[in-house]
Amino acid sequence: MRVPFARTGAAPVPDHALQHLVRMRDGTRLATDVYLPEGADATDRALPAVLVRLPYDKNSRYVYFDKVARLFTARGYALVVQDVRGKFRSGGRTLPFLREPDDGYDTIDWITHQSWSDGSVGMFGDSYYGFTQWAAVASQHPALRAIVPRVTTVDFNATTARDPRGTDTGVGLPVWVEGIEYYAHHWVDQDTYDWEPDRRVRPVIDQYERAFEAIGARSAWFDLLAPRQTDVLHALGRHPFDSRPVPVLHCVGWYDNIGIPHMNDYLALADRPGWDAVQYLWAGAVDHENYRLDHAPVTEDTDHAISEAALDLLLPEYAGPALDFFDVFLKGSRPVTALSKVTWELGHAGWRTATAWPPAGSGERTFWLTGPATAAGPLPGGALVGEPVADEDRTRWAYDPDDLVPSLVPDSFSYLRDHPDAGPLAARDDVLAFTGAPLADPLDLAGPVSLDLHLAGTAPVFDVFAKVLDLAPDGTARLVVRGQVSVRGDGACREVRVECGHTGYRLRAGHRLALLLASSDYPMYLPCSGSEDNPWTTLAPKPSTQTLATGGATPSRLTVTVLAAPAD
Repeated sequence: MRVPFARTGAAPVPDHALQHLVRMRDGTRLATDVYLPEGADATDRALPAVLVRLPYDKNSRYVYFDKVARLFTARGYALVVQDVRGKFRSGGRTLPFLREPDDGYDTIDWITHQSWSDGSVGMFGDSYYGFTQWAAVASQHPALRAIVPRVTTVDFNATTARDPRGTDTGVGLPVWVEGIEYYAHHWVDQDTYDWEPDRRVRPVIDQYERAFEAIGARSAWFDLLAPRQTDVLHALGRHPFDSRPVPVLHCVGWYDNIGIPHMNDYLALADRPGWDAVQYLWAGAVDHENYRLDHAPVTEDTDHAISEAALDLLLPEYAGPALDFFDVFLKGSRPVTALSKVTWELGHAGWRTATAWPPAGSGERTFWLTGPATAAGPLPGGALVGEPVADEDRTRWAYDPDDLVPSLVPDSFSYLRDHPDAGPLAARDDVLAFTGAPLADPLDLAGPVSLDLHLAGTAPVFDVFAKVLDLAPDGTARLVVRGQVSVRGDGACREVRVECGHTGYRLRAGHRLALLLASSDYPMYLPCSGSEDNPWTTLAPKPSTQTLATGGATPSRLTVTVLAAPAD
């Protein structure tokens, strides 16, 4: 059956931008827009420049840089926005990651030779255009003075599959098919393709083969990742963290679907001599597409993807932290002491500052899983209690590849656009639920969240998906954090750590902490094969049974980081 698709090409260059075709060292020319302050020309004065290098069409409504530019130029910056190699108006082969260090270096060098440039360059942007900043750091151009990577990571390998059979611990990651599918939409050729896979097709890989056949072209990078995996950082040559330190403002979203590796980047550099003094953190209750918890679920009036008024309200928060950072490290118009080392949002309770993350005065609090006999049922299910449980107990749940646990959202990149009630999932017999007592006082989460579970499975490989929820008095349960692992099993019970990332979140009085465990999360993650077969190519994934042990010598527990006392 032919797959229908929509093809999107480059939007017009706005009147207030001047496009250049900038030559790279191999002769390839990259389309590059320059925005200067209103009324300025190339001979007025030397300006610091902020560079953005992205693959999503520099002139598209999706990235809205025509509007962002007005905020940067109003503060006295030249904004330079470039289509990366092989995308939209830029030449070269359409292949992500590999040429970004050289292309970043050459573009920075071009900027420094422009008459309007004062010789200093910063970089800014989200996701892939956060990665292009790290690639430029690896290239070590001396004019690069500061970067502001948002909702991104230095290593996109950390977001895709890691087969537990190839790890020392026997624990890896499930296949994040949504993340790998991205390359099949955005990295085929210069344009972008929108199409809906037929999720009923087996083997799974055939969904994408049909789409590529309809398009008449295919994504080389998708072919590397599905079912194989390529090491992005090895391709760069030098790890960015081994390069000359530059000031970094890490802009992390508590609901970002790549928030875990981004926080790992920040924590690694905050502990790395030479880098530690210039690491800054901005962390908000936002997702990958900049939807806010305060507005979730969004309406047409609050959806910045379709509402110009909503976008205008978003832009100062989107660009403001970066502008303040560049005022210090590019312009030198503000002292370093004007910046807080950590600016973070406590969901439902506003913004805070701190000198480090987690904030001073925070500490761990453990909730022990108990009552597994009632866990395979609707909320509240089993219990989360504050003391270890003496008696050992066990419960089981099934994995049925023909009846997968749904992901609830069509797109986890914009999770807060929907922010669904996850409570109904607990009523499934293939989901375990555990719930704490109603809170007499607010509980402020501020730091990492993790699970230590004693697990066994009947399959050689099985997946575990965990969702930590805020269960409200009205019975609705909204996501706080989530984590997932893929486990190599031999039938024996073993302890498995599930990292659920970091958060700043207030559980209000009367609310309850809840936890869901399952073995599928589809279509966000590829169904486990339940065998030694490759999950991309298997025709018949096999069912399995997982066992959770609690209490005694096999305790299972949820550990959260909390502030010592509720914040004001």
